[in-house]
Order: sequence, then structure tokens, then C-alpha cells
Amino acid sequence: MSESEATIFVVDDDPGVRQSLEMLIRAIGQSVETYASAGEFLDAYTSERPGCLVLDLRMPGMSGLELQEELGSRGSNLPVIFITAHGDVPTAVDAVKGGAIDFIQKPFRDQDLIEKIELALEQNERALEETAERGDVQARVASLTSRERQVMDIVVDGKTNKAMATELRLSERTVEIHRARVMSKMGAESLADLVKMALRARGDGSPPAG
Repeated sequence: MSESEATIFVVDDDPGVRQSLEMLIRAIGQSVETYASAGEFLDAYTSERPGCLVLDLRMPGMSGLELQEELGSRGSNLPVIFITAHGDVPTAVDAVKGGAIDFIQKPFRDQDLIEKIELALEQNERALEETAERGDVQARVASLTSRERQVMDIVVDGKTNKAMATELRLSERTVEIHRARVMSKMGAESLADLVKMALRARGDGSPPAG
């Protein structure tokens, strides 16, 4: 994700804060959009847009914490940076435990916010890449026949061709053919590749290195 593709979304009910943050973010060459309320942001935002959210913790109507929870319920991977007053620090800590990148206590240094924005954008890029890779692997899995899917699951469980042939009541030669087709369709160069892909498709594996 290039910086020009990312957008910093600022949600704060204070127009002065919105204006100052917009000027700061534009000054570092980033695209920025500002919103006066959580509802206004939700009406405009779509989940495929990359970037991060700079969010006031306390706002009239839906609070920043409630907006974070709503985004989570929608499966959004948009990183959140909270802006908080001194008295809200315990709540902000809870928000971080709930998945926020971090919080910044008012008043804050511009550089502190910039550094957290950079961190958030890096996290968002990784999350979007992992989502895209998982979708690609799931599409490859969907291309397998039911028998090939069986073979892949058994291979991933670490069983030998002989054990697989016994379990599926097939000849070892037939198992070898199915296994070769699975490797080809999945684009796996090794058993380790296939295991990683299977875990990725299930959503419980870490991404391959490199």
C-alpha cells in the first residue's frame, strides 16, 4: 500500500481539533478526511478503504469506544488511534486492550501522533495483505474436487501415502495422482507450503515468510 492510497480518518466533535489535525496530516503528505461524529463516519466509510482512524474517545451520541466496537463487529481491520483527555486514560487503556493501536493524551506533540499514524498504516497494510492472501488460498481450495480436498486434509495431518490409501480405500498410485493434483492446483512447491496454505485457508495459520 503506497502512502497515497491510505486515508487518515479523523473523527472528533471539536471543529478546532478536526481542523488542526487535518492541517497536520496534510503537511506530512497524507490524505485525510474529517468527521464530526461516529455516525457521520460510519455513513461514509467502506471497509475496503485502507488507512487508519484517529478517534476522539468521548463524543456526543456514539462514543469513540462504541465506534471501535461497531467496526470490530463489522470485521473491519482499520487500526484505531484514540485521542483522550487525562481523566479518560483508564478507558483508553481498555480500548487498547480491545485492539486499538494506542492512545494519545491531550495535549500531545505532533510528532507523537505522526509516529503512531505511521505504525497504524504499517499494521493496516499487513492486515490487508494477509486478507488478500487468505482469499487467494481459499479460492484455490475451492477449485479442488471433494476427493482432492480429502487428500489435502489427510496430507496436512501428516499421514503417509500408504496410510492415506488405506483410509480412503484407494491404491497408493491413485493417492499419488490425487496428491500431485492437489500440489499443482494449490501452487505448493513442498509439503510445508501446502500445510501453510491449508492453515491460511482455515484462518489459523501465520503467513508464509518472505
